[in-house]
Amino acid sequence: MSETLDRFLEYRNKMRQYGLAVSMLYWDLQTATPKKGVECKTEAIGFFSTESFKLSTGEAYGKLLEALSRPEEFDLLTRGIQVTVTREKEEYTRYKRIPQDFYTELVTLTAKASRVWEEAKKNNDFAMFEPVLDQMIQMTKQSAKYQEPDMDPYEFMLSRYEKGMDTKQIEKLFEELKSGLVPLLAKIKAAAKPDLSALKGEYDLNAQRQWQEFLLKYIGFDYEGGGVAEAEHPFTTSLGTGDVRVTNHFYTDDPINAMFSAIHEGGHAIFEQNIDPAFWNTAVANIDLMGLHESQSRFFENMLGRNKNFWIPIYEKLGEYMPQFKEVPLDLFYRVINDVRPSLIRTAADEVTYGLHVILRFEMEKAIFGEGVPTSRLPELWNEKMEELLGIRPETDREGILQDVHWSNGYFGYFPSYLLGSIYDGMILAQLEKEMGSVDQILKEGRVKEITRWLNERIHKNGSLYTSGEVIGNLCGEGEISAKPLMEYFNKKYSELYGF
Repeated sequence: MSETLDRFLEYRNKMRQYGLAVSMLYWDLQTATPKKGVECKTEAIGFFSTESFKLSTGEAYGKLLEALSRPEEFDLLTRGIQVTVTREKEEYTRYKRIPQDFYTELVTLTAKASRVWEEAKKNNDFAMFEPVLDQMIQMTKQSAKYQEPDMDPYEFMLSRYEKGMDTKQIEKLFEELKSGLVPLLAKIKAAAKPDLSALKGEYDLNAQRQWQEFLLKYIGFDYEGGGVAEAEHPFTTSLGTGDVRVTNHFYTDDPINAMFSAIHEGGHAIFEQNIDPAFWNTAVANIDLMGLHESQSRFFENMLGRNKNFWIPIYEKLGEYMPQFKEVPLDLFYRVINDVRPSLIRTAADEVTYGLHVILRFEMEKAIFGEGVPTSRLPELWNEKMEELLGIRPETDREGILQDVHWSNGYFGYFPSYLLGSIYDGMILAQLEKEMGSVDQILKEGRVKEITRWLNERIHKNGSLYTSGEVIGNLCGEGEISAKPLMEYFNKKYSELYGF
């Protein structure tokens, strides 16, 4: 190991410790901080983020990156360190363009905005959130301009979450999917619907928490390498090597929502937990390919969790945790968890209409950054698009524009990754069955962890070594991403389920 590499690793370790402090503070802010402690936490986040920013843009770090980029040094590095040097050099160049005061202001605003959003959502008060959201939009746009002055700000935002994808590619895939979803939804609307009243009632919150633990272990979440907590909006985060956390939100009248949130977030966490240890503490372990990340969470949630055979080995046990389910036949439960009908809330949407929720948000973001629609106009525009795409209109902003946390965190460009993940899943499922045989049979026999291990080996261990397009191309032997396999899955599943 060269002296330069030694100094680089020592420097990065210091940066990592600051990053860990920020992550822990964010975790605490979202899961445990009382209202009166918010200001203290946001100040601390601003401080540690600024210190980390100083290190990541320091001249000393730039010189180390430059030195390790020279062929005589670079060629001797491990694959993970090579990727780290290449990506960090790109980031270094971008971050050097951001004024330090601006960065501190943006980080502090982000920490504050998520709590303002939470209060605004609880109070159904968009006016409370509007000025903060407007500031977040303007500062996010300015941040993009600082980092890539010659690039369209929204294109840059998209690239931050799904490298290799741009607006034109996403529009093409979304139109391809939309053209299949609309007629499918029309057929489903005309079919008979299940009676949902059988599941009405009050469900013990502690029982739901215990059932979550069972489900997470069943699909392969490692409790020795992770933990759980509760938050307003379910999320997953990595707090350093060997510590991946998931959150959930429980409702006394809706246990199914929490079940599938648990499986979804568990999918995210399993990805993070199974990165090859050779890549720990390198940029490869930072999975910034959100479409690929979403493909894993949604694969567990939908392709596996909403398959009737997933529940055959464990449905009787569900009744042990929540006795109400003893009175609900499995066939009815299966119909309920795959009930397709337009609904207002994205996170509670069925897998068919879910795509339209994402398309709505993609179109909203294009309106914000491409058309300059004023922030005050956004709630009405949201409602108009909801009516256009799903045929329903929110009566409150809590059920409309205030339902998602993402924009309060500055995550513009993130939403398309949700639907890209589902599109990838159609291709992954087809390949899995080519290699392992019937998924129905594997699940029916309670062998879901075999699928988890297949995903570990074929996708998870490589972290973000490859782009999403490269991962799917390497896995499926196809060079082009297509929504066709996903629509084939939808058409087969729902024609059988609804009898058309």
